[in-house]
Amino acid sequence: MTIQKLDVAVAGYAFMGRVHSAGWAQAAKFFDLGVPVNVTTVVGRNRAAAQEFADRFGIPNVVTDWREAVADPSIDVVDVCTPGDSHVDIAIGALEAGKHVICEKPLANTVEGAERMVAAAEAAKARGVRSMVGFSYRRTPALAYARKLVQDGRIGDVRHIRAVYLQDWIADPEFPLVWRLDKEAAGSGALGDIGAHIIDLAAFVTGHRLTGVSGLTETFVKSRPKLASQTGGLSAQGGTERGEVTVDDAAVFIARTDQGALATFEATRFALGRRNAMRIEVNGSKGSLAFDFERMNELEFYDGANPDVEAGFRRVLVTEPDHPYTGAWWPAGHGLGYEHTFTHEIRDFVVDVLAGRDPEPSFADGLAVQKVLAAVEDSAVNSSRWTPLG
Repeated sequence: MTIQKLDVAVAGYAFMGRVHSAGWAQAAKFFDLGVPVNVTTVVGRNRAAAQEFADRFGIPNVVTDWREAVADPSIDVVDVCTPGDSHVDIAIGALEAGKHVICEKPLANTVEGAERMVAAAEAAKARGVRSMVGFSYRRTPALAYARKLVQDGRIGDVRHIRAVYLQDWIADPEFPLVWRLDKEAAGSGALGDIGAHIIDLAAFVTGHRLTGVSGLTETFVKSRPKLASQTGGLSAQGGTERGEVTVDDAAVFIARTDQGALATFEATRFALGRRNAMRIEVNGSKGSLAFDFERMNELEFYDGANPDVEAGFRRVLVTEPDHPYTGAWWPAGHGLGYEHTFTHEIRDFVVDVLAGRDPEPSFADGLAVQKVLAAVEDSAVNSSRWTPLG
């Protein structure tokens, strides 16, 4: 049956809900999607806050229970932008109801939950229902270009992968106990929140999979001021009631890949001065490449085949019309921003759904990342022992 339109329900109205909703709106404006695409419903437990969000974004319907959106026959896609503890129920419910699903990363809070989501996705695929996990950084033009350079053999055999994700937004010990610091809601801390991105990017850029890890995690600030909602109305600012931080503040680990490369990873929210420094460097037998999201329109490339010409890394400004995604936007040299990665993600998802293809990264890709997260945690609590991945 030919798809005539895609009406979308976005579950969540905070940071991810905002950027996903903007992505849906922009994708329809800058890319030829083939059918009308609109966010028609926002799902949020706080009706007043969800309504304010819907009014700001021009979304006509608000519901407070995701089951209502899943049961709505007019909804074609459910976009899951909620904390990790609700991903499994919403995504599986939507898939079983015949809705295509995008789900934010990490896919779930546990390997078991992710496995259930993969099983539901496989069953839904047999009925023509598609799913994708939202690793948006894959859609950064410079990183998509880096992947092409690796695939084209420009850096030869990959020998080293070096990936870090550095933030500092909770370095203040008086920063309140938000949901991202609660293991029950978030699954893990810096490891799952930002470490998941660099684990996925290592696989995306190089095509390698991790075969084993040895890791360390640390929680530097063990307790934090509770939010007003957690203290019966008392403000976290200046309040005395504190709660336990149950996730990691930072994680580091080493790894081997299935193609013989060595890899190192670091994820922290305590790197003062680093706002969103997501970096990856790949060293190969013929060359190297390096990327930092704080300079997201640039890729550094060293061509070892021309050492006399390439005296060190060369800066490539990835804004030309023939670079990935950039031809839909501005003239060369006019850079893109964070929000564009979500627009590209939506564009690719819609194109694949309309073509009857399975979008990437799949829920199975999300499960692979979840297994790495679990292995790192297992290693960290067992004296950093080497932990193989199946």
